[in-house]
Amino acid sequence: MIEVMQPTRPGRPDPRAQAQQAQMAAAMAGAVDLAAVKARSEAAARAQAAPPPSASAPAGAPGGAVVDVTEATFQAEVLDRSFQVPVVLDLWAEWCGPCKQLSPVLERLAVEGGGSWVLAKVDVEANPALAQGLRVQGIPAVKAVWQGQLVAEFTGAIPEEQARQFVTELVQATTGGAVPGSEPQEIEDPRLDAAEAALERGDLAAAEAAYQAILAEEPDHPDAGIALRQVQLFRRAEEAGPDALAAADAAPGDVEAQTRAADFLLGTGNIEAAFDRLLDVVRSTAGEDRDRARQHLVELFGIVGDQDPRVGDARRRLMAALF
Repeated sequence: MIEVMQPTRPGRPDPRAQAQQAQMAAAMAGAVDLAAVKARSEAAARAQAAPPPSASAPAGAPGGAVVDVTEATFQAEVLDRSFQVPVVLDLWAEWCGPCKQLSPVLERLAVEGGGSWVLAKVDVEANPALAQGLRVQGIPAVKAVWQGQLVAEFTGAIPEEQARQFVTELVQATTGGAVPGSEPQEIEDPRLDAAEAALERGDLAAAEAAYQAILAEEPDHPDAGIALRQVQLFRRAEEAGPDALAAADAAPGDVEAQTRAADFLLGTGNIEAAFDRLLDVVRSTAGEDRDRARQHLVELFGIVGDQDPRVGDARRRLMAALF
């Protein structure tokens, strides 16, 4: 039996979250007065205290899924908000014909997203300091911001299908589609005790069966779903065994072998090594293989949880690899 990390119930405080409160370097260097950019911990705290974005808010209004941004509101509506959800900057001007083709597409996608990401529209002529700080070379320009950092961008009007793919991959690689404020409240459930007792005995099969029984009665149970995914990861890690690493090293082009190795690494607590292995696959493959590696990596993000700072770092590196 390999040693595995204990599943955690979502919503319970995790001391590792404290590690995320490192100071924020000059985010989006030059985009705003650097003296006004607060520490990362302060930006994250403001975002946590703020209400989540709402798709029902009037278009362009603060707090909506589509918001008009100026130099004065950039800190709150882009940098701070990016600690809740990814923010996509649409840099445009009234005279720009291609902007009038792309902007309505992005606005429609943002409303469809239901608050899972925010479209921040910046008129570059009215806000020249932002345009200069963001190093805008031409418009329309689109830049994605996550946790105060630029993670992806493109220039020029693109078809709706490509725009949809851009925001879909952005959301999946950052939050996985979760909307702030939508997390269910933690409830104490005695049915979880049997599963946790099985884990303490090291009986993964019994723990998996206990979580599955809960979900059979209550498919939307707030804790059992993620706990089941964690236990299934531990079982995959146990089945793969340490030989999975050698097998993956011997077949770098075998995506299945790489995912087994990543499962083993994560299940034994080597979180960064698991993430690094799948990031390497994403960088070196294309098409279906790349998408399989990306999906598996995002699944591992969900198992570890966004409270772990290594997840935030790996999400940013995933975005860089995708774009």
